Amino acid sequence: MMLHRLIYASRPFGFDAALLGGIMVGARRNNRRDGLTGALICRADLYLQLLEGPAAAVDAAFARIARDDRHLDVEPLVSEAVETRLFPAWDMLDDPARSWLWTPREVADGAVTAAEPGAVLAVFERIAGERQAADGATPAAQSATAHDLSGSGNRLD
Repeated sequence: MMLHRLIYASRPFGFDAALLGGIMVGARRNNRRDGLTGALICRADLYLQLLEGPAAAVDAAFARIARDDRHLDVEPLVSEAVETRLFPAWDMLDDPARSWLWTPREVADGAVTAAEPGAVLAVFERIAGERQAADGATPAAQSATAHDLSGSGNRLD
């Protein structure tokens, strides 16, 4: 079954821990319901999110996000058909922006939106690889068929 992957960037409006917590609770609930998985990288100046799943569900989720007043300057960066998920076991992985990601100055100067799609995707591939290594999972064990929608929390297995 073909899936759709979308990566977008936005700027947080009024970023704090409570706001992020609300976003994550809603995202995990909606994604579980809609068969979506993904990851959200967040910090005070940047949301960078990967969504993956059925195309109609990805499009509907992105439309909700674009209308959400907690996001400013929502910009799609990558949109592609894929056969497998990068985050098959996660409703929404919450990942802090790391030192190897763009600096706040680079974000302010437009580095994220100017980045090539492959560079943006590489950020999430790196996180997925780190997660698989930490979990001791092989890519085959992380297949889309492992997506169990009955799980609670953000982890689906």
